Amino acid sequence: MKETYYNREDLKKFGEITEWQKKLGDKFFDYYGSVFEEGALTAREKSLIALAVSHAVQCPYCIDAYTSDLLKKGVDEEQMMEAVHVTAAIKGGAALVHGVQMMNQVNDKLM
Repeated sequence: MKETYYNREDLKKFGEITEWQKKLGDKFFDYYGSVFEEGALTAREKSLIALAVSHAVQCPYCIDAYTSDLLKKGVDEEQMMEAVHVTAAIKGGAALVHGVQMMNQVNDKLM
């Protein structure tokens, strides 16, 4: 097997982060669990958001976890890819809107 920084097996070790800092690790997992409970948003909606955010922050572990989670929740490929396209549109728009900063600098320096 080719060695990479990303190892699928590491996702299974996520719970072990509490070993070196139990108090904070436990607080994180309590918070994390609460966030994904049903509320104003359904668990399915929250998982779709999590999949989109996973792509935005480019976390392969999160992408794997939420893809599996969404398949179990009955979300199909088209719905997941649509969420990914929402991510791409927001990231692309964010890059482009920062072009205004460049335009402001050019205008300030040329005037």
